[in-house]
Formats: sequence, C-alpha cells, structure tokens
Amino acid sequence: MMKLLVINGPNINFLGIREKSVYGTQDYDYLLKMIAEKGEKEGCTIEVFQSNHEGAIIDRIQDAYFDGTEGIIINPGAYTHYSYAIRDALASIAVPKVEVHISNIMEREDFRKVSVTAPACDKQIYGKGLNGYLMAVDYILSGCR
Repeated sequence: MMKLLVINGPNINFLGIREKSVYGTQDYDYLLKMIAEKGEKEGCTIEVFQSNHEGAIIDRIQDAYFDGTEGIIINPGAYTHYSYAIRDALASIAVPKVEVHISNIMEREDFRKVSVTAPACDKQIYGKGLNGYLMAVDYILSGCR
C-alpha cells in the first residue's frame, strides 16, 4: 500500500473562514474528509499534516525520509514565495512531490506568482480548488506521468 503525505502550511486550516471568495466555503474538515476518501478509494495511506510554523513543516518533510513516505503533496501557503528552507528540505527527499494551491496564483498579486518551492517538486497544480489535492494524488499514483 503506497504511503503519501499531504502537508498544509499556514492558514490552510482556516479554510471556510478566510477569504471565501478566493478559497471557497468548504472548511478544513471537508478537505480532510476528501483526502481520506481518496486514499480509501485508491487503496493508499494518506497522512495529512498542517502547521503554521516553518520549522515544523521542515521537520515533517525530514521525517518523511525515514518513515516510508513514497510521495509528498504540499501546499506551503505563503511560505511558497520565500521559504528557501522548505525548498531545500523538499529537494532533500527523493520521492515524487507535487505543490498544490487552491487559488489560481497566476491571477492574483504579483508576489504570489513566484514559487521558490515549486522547483523542488515534480509538478505544480493551482487554480483547481480543493480538487487540486485529488489531482496531485492521481499524478503521484500514476507514476508521475
């Protein structure tokens, strides 16, 4: 059974509360349920980790090296745009990695168009809402084609 890890960065836990016109009205529990159902349907284990703290995210990425994680899906939140530390941690782990953003970052403020973490990932998915997470699971399970 394949083991995947979903990492959510700052403020993702505030889905359904923050900027509903940008991130939608579904809450974080809805996202967790979607991901759990996808794991069951696909016959894989998906752990979800969320933190508002950069160091905790880096620690979890590093732990993935040792715990048998076979693929990482990450929404680094605002860390996307400036955390070279998260980028370096991602680059250290030789498993498929997909960066996900709920909103279309290319149609928002200029600073959101730049991702320092995406180059350490195999793919970036944005603007697909919460379904972007499911698309990322499909991408990894399909052998990253």
